[in-house]
Amino acid sequence: MQEQQTDALMFPQRTSKTFQEHNEVYMKQTLLNAKELSQRIKFSAAYINHRLKDNVFFEGVHYIKPFGGRKVFYIWEEIERELFRKTEPNRLVVPMARGGVCHG
Repeated sequence: MQEQQTDALMFPQRTSKTFQEHNEVYMKQTLLNAKELSQRIKFSAAYINHRLKDNVFFEGVHYIKPFGGRKVFYIWEEIERELFRKTEPNRLVVPMARGGVCHG
């Protein structure tokens, strides 16, 4: 009897509840195109796409390209987190590809 309980703890079965939890986490993200984002952060869409993308906003962290296409969707919650992130003055901070930073 105890062996069955241990197996249940070690190998939980995938249920609709875990699928629902997955959707709750990922479906709460607000996806915006460059024009919609430009209205929120007061930069032009062209500036966002040519200057900020891949320099400040990184793929997989701040924006996605669904289905491997050309269309770009910015994740508002990550952009907002980046906007309000505090950095220490007079410190060299190098942004890394996955959103981390290197303190040089």
